[in-house]
Amino acid sequence: MESFITWLLGVLALPGVGLPAIFLVSFLSATLLPMGSEPALFGYVTLNPHMLWTAIAVASIGNTAGGMLDWWMGFAARRGFVRLKARRRAHARTAAPAGGPMPEPASTKRPNGQAPMNERYHRWMRRFGPPLLLLSWLPVIGDPFCTLAGWLRLSWRECLFYIAVGKTLRYVAVTFLMLRVPESFWHGIFAPFKHLLIG
Repeated sequence: MESFITWLLGVLALPGVGLPAIFLVSFLSATLLPMGSEPALFGYVTLNPHMLWTAIAVASIGNTAGGMLDWWMGFAARRGFVRLKARRRAHARTAAPAGGPMPEPASTKRPNGQAPMNERYHRWMRRFGPPLLLLSWLPVIGDPFCTLAGWLRLSWRECLFYIAVGKTLRYVAVTFLMLRVPESFWHGIFAPFKHLLIG
């Protein structure tokens, strides 16, 4: 099993199969890049069982840092949006004829009476707040949750706490579940891919 895991990690291009690689993969998988860090963590823990808690801690820190990068991107995008809006308003004021009426702002309601989508998300995220980021580990929607929290300028300290708790609990649960699966299962799952990649 160890030789197979070593080969698999080599295919995934994890140089040295060390903790820096676990951190890097965990960090990148928490951004909007479509990656998964669990196989790398599982492979590392399988080869180094004595490093179980250290590897989980490193993966959690990397994944949390990636989640906070998503938060920061949302925060920065909101600042950029606000500045762009202010520039457009200033430009509209200078372009308006002297003494003429100012153009009326666009309605915040849609023709069917619904609020724009971002207002509904705003109310929803404000209602649940940073605790919603306990779900930041979920595929597809977890990373956008972090970005939305930054966009809405939710407290970064609270967001950091809930992102870290959610992602750490995910790594603990997934790693222990994967370690409970018999080795024969993993050999059966990855055997076809090994032949495809080797040729």
